[in-house]
Amino acid sequence: MTKHDDKAIPGHRVPPWFEDAKLGIFIHWGIFSVPAWAPTLPPGQSMPDLLHDSPRELGARLPYAEWYANALRIPGSPTARHHAATYGDTPYEDFRATFEAGLVDWDPGAWADAFAATGAGYVVLVTKHHDGYLLWPSEVVNPRRPGWHAPRDLVGELAEAVRARGLRFGVYYSTGLDWTFEDLPIREPLDLFAAIPRDPAYAAYVDAHLRELVDRYRPSVVWADIGAPPGFDLRAFLTDYYAVVPDGTTNDRWQIPGAWVRNPTARRAANGLAAALLPKLPQRPLEPGTHPLADFRTPEYSSPGHATRHKWETTRGMGAAFGHNANEPDGHLVDPDELVRGLADVVAKNGNLLLNVGPDGHGRVTEREAVRLRALADWMAVGADALRGSRPWVRAEGRTGEGIDIRFTQSDGAIFALLLDTPEGGSKVTLPDLAAVGGRRFELLGRPGELAVERDDRGVPSFLWPAEAPERPVQAIKVAS
Repeated sequence: MTKHDDKAIPGHRVPPWFEDAKLGIFIHWGIFSVPAWAPTLPPGQSMPDLLHDSPRELGARLPYAEWYANALRIPGSPTARHHAATYGDTPYEDFRATFEAGLVDWDPGAWADAFAATGAGYVVLVTKHHDGYLLWPSEVVNPRRPGWHAPRDLVGELAEAVRARGLRFGVYYSTGLDWTFEDLPIREPLDLFAAIPRDPAYAAYVDAHLRELVDRYRPSVVWADIGAPPGFDLRAFLTDYYAVVPDGTTNDRWQIPGAWVRNPTARRAANGLAAALLPKLPQRPLEPGTHPLADFRTPEYSSPGHATRHKWETTRGMGAAFGHNANEPDGHLVDPDELVRGLADVVAKNGNLLLNVGPDGHGRVTEREAVRLRALADWMAVGADALRGSRPWVRAEGRTGEGIDIRFTQSDGAIFALLLDTPEGGSKVTLPDLAAVGGRRFELLGRPGELAVERDDRGVPSFLWPAEAPERPVQAIKVAS
């Protein structure tokens, strides 16, 4: 990847393919998939709830199994206690042998088949998480832990498999954190940024890795996390990236923290302020903040309550973790029907859903996650036209006259009303939000023929719900002229 002197990124916009895709698959898989353990939160809660309610306990109680190595460094944490009881004094690094032994049976084609069936448009693989372990045999040597990478090119093999099935391939790379360079335990919110290595060697290491990933794999997405190290030149990197991948795209998590956060006194005061204020403030969507060079924002386990002009991508696990957490009960995972409804809600508000899959230590997608992928596949086989390639309508939300919530999209001159429930067969369905819409042809996706629609004197359309229509978590009605 050639370095250019030009510091501008002329004319770059969110690429149309990303606008159209709507659904992506995130993959967190690595050494942390072997211990596969994190403390759990009450059903329905996730990391933003913990951050809001108990910021002092963020690191110790974080439900992210992929953060196992961090929690292990916090004496008395649930993870430290679990590890001592289960593995004694075995260091985290020793899980590597088990992980690499399991690679013999890993089948990237099976993953790609399951992901493609969901109707997803792209896959983003975690190529390096915060433990610093690489899923590709890099030529860029880790000066603190040489050889800290997989012996098999997992990145390249998965890229080839998903592209063969018509999906885009992207790379996540932990730009901000690498615990082989900085092992400061992350206990409280501001510790996140204090743990970003400030050694210029780390900035050079990140830059070299990202350029290697671009050269080898031509990723359609470069997905950063937890900021970037001081000295990293994002504008130069992106200029060169877009020269290689003109329709590439990147997210918003590139912020470089101020030096003050490394000062223990200042950080202690800031953490104290966060602990005092956060529980008293209304809980807001968890977003990392905007970046002038970002194409899209990335709220985590949350989304805006309305349609936005800017593109965004919400990311979430199927449970409260991204990495496989064998400690999390099945009942804590998102209900498959709610997952489909959530996708409709995200798309109506100009978002994409980046849904995580956390394979186990042997590279297998667990059955409980496969069930949810199949639920998406089943619905997308019927309703994909209402989402893929669509854009937000003049309003994102509405309600039938009978009280069923609706989300709206538009595509190719048609409007789609997405009912977030199935009406009773033979019952009346009224769509007051479509009174001013002149469409004459109403269709229920998945059912042949038109619906027999009547309009009242105000133009409000209504019809009787077909008794033979199967129950679905989202019912998509297409309105065309």
